[in-house]
Amino acid sequence: MTRWTPDPTFYPSPSDAAGAPAEKLAYVAAFDRAAEKPDAIAVIDTDPASAEYGRVVGWTDLPHTGDELHHFGWNACSSALCPTAPHPHVERRYLIVPGLRSSRIYVLDTRDDPRSPQLVKEISAAELAAKADYSRPHTVHCGPDGIYVSALGAGRGDDGPGGIAILDHQTFDVRGAWEADRGDQYLAYDFWWHLTQDVLVTSEWGTPGMIEDGIVPELLLGRRYGHRIHFWDLAKRSLVQTVDLGDQYQMALELRPAHEPTASHGFLGVVISVVDLSASIWVWHRSGGGFEVRKIIDIPAEPADPALLPPALQPFGAVPPLVTDIDLSVDDKYLYVSCWGTGELRRYDVSDPFHPVLKDSVHLGGIVRRTPHPAFPDEPLAGGPQMIEVSRDGERVYVTNSLYGSWDDQFYPDGVGAWLAKADVTAGAFTLDQRFFPHGDEFRGRRVHQTRLQGGDASSDSYCFPS
Repeated sequence: MTRWTPDPTFYPSPSDAAGAPAEKLAYVAAFDRAAEKPDAIAVIDTDPASAEYGRVVGWTDLPHTGDELHHFGWNACSSALCPTAPHPHVERRYLIVPGLRSSRIYVLDTRDDPRSPQLVKEISAAELAAKADYSRPHTVHCGPDGIYVSALGAGRGDDGPGGIAILDHQTFDVRGAWEADRGDQYLAYDFWWHLTQDVLVTSEWGTPGMIEDGIVPELLLGRRYGHRIHFWDLAKRSLVQTVDLGDQYQMALELRPAHEPTASHGFLGVVISVVDLSASIWVWHRSGGGFEVRKIIDIPAEPADPALLPPALQPFGAVPPLVTDIDLSVDDKYLYVSCWGTGELRRYDVSDPFHPVLKDSVHLGGIVRRTPHPAFPDEPLAGGPQMIEVSRDGERVYVTNSLYGSWDDQFYPDGVGAWLAKADVTAGAFTLDQRFFPHGDEFRGRRVHQTRLQGGDASSDSYCFPS
C-alpha cells in the first residue's frame, strides 16, 4: 500500500487537479431496500470511446444483507500531500464503504482489477462501538492523518451523540473517536474542513431513532431535526463555535467548503423550512474572530394537486424542493443543487459566493413531474436528482436518484426505481448525455446512492497548496 513516489492521482492544488485526466470508471453504491439480497458496488464505464459506455461493467456483492450502503470514499487522496501528512506515499486504492443501517464498514481493493473491487476487510458494528462508541457510519473522507468517518449515533441504542471515528490509514483499524471536547454537539451528519486553517465543520440531521423509519412528522413540525452548524479546532479536536440557523430550518445537511486552501468559505444545504416548505443554501465565512453563516438562496415549494401527492404532503398541497445534496466544482465556480422533491438539478455560478446566480437546470423525475430521461422519453421517472458527483475538470456531472430507503418510500410510495444520469457542462450549456443512462434492471433490483469517480472527484479530495 506504500509507494516510493506520491500517487499520480494526488494533486497539490485545485488547479492541478482540474487538469487531471477524465475518469474511465464510476463506482456506485447499490442497496436492496428489502434487505433480501446483499448490497453491492456497481462499476460503470464512463469512457465515451468505449463500446460499453454508460453500462454496468462490474459488480461486487457484499457478504451480508441489510447494510444500506451510503457515502463511501477513498482511503487516501490529495490531502496526503499536505506538509503535515504523516503518510505522503499512501495510494488511492481502497474504497471505504459504510453501511448506514448495519453499522458495518467494508474495505474494497480496486488495484488489481478496477472493474472488480475485492473485499479485503470488514469492520464490525461491535468494533466501531467498542473503540469509538459510535454507530450508523455515514460519510467517509480521506484526511492527511487518517480516514475520517462520520456516524449518526452512539455505540449503543438509537440515540446520540453522533460524531466522527478515525480509521488507521494502513491497517484500517478503528483508532477511536476524533472529538476531544465536543461541547453540546449531539446531532451529527456531514463534516468537512479547511485543512490549512485547522478548521473542521460539521452539520446535523438526527439520531438513528429520528431517521431510520422515515421522517417523523411530529419531530419535523416540532423543529427537532438538526438546524445548527459547528466549527471545530481541527488540531485540538475541540468545538469552538456553534451557529444556529433558526429552528424553522430543518435538516442542515451537506457541507461543501471551497477547494482553494486560502479561502475560508463554504456552502451548506438545508432540506426544508417548516414555515413554507422551501429549501435553502447558506454560505459560511470568517467574520471577526469566528464564523458567520448567511442564507444566500431560497428555493420555493411548488403548488400541486393533492391527489398527485404522497399522503405525507397532501395536507400542504405543494411539493417541497427537498435539497438533499450539493456539490462544488473543483474551481469553486459552480455549485450544483439537487432538488429531489421537484425533480430538478440546478447549477449556480458562485464565483461571488455571497451573490449566487442561477445559470441553468435540468429536470428528471420528481414527485409530481416524473420527467423522463430524453433517451427514454416514454418512461416516466420516479425519484429525482439526489447524490451529485462532479468530475475534477468540471465537465461532467453524475447524479443518482435514491435518498434513503425509508424516506424514498414516504415520498415515492409507488417505488423509486434506480437510475444514474450524467450531464455535460460546456461554456454555454448544461445538458443531459443521451448516451449515458444506466437504469432499472441494470442495477439488479437495487437502489443507487453515492457515486465515486476513478482517480478522484470534486467531493473526494482536499488540497493544501494554492492554485
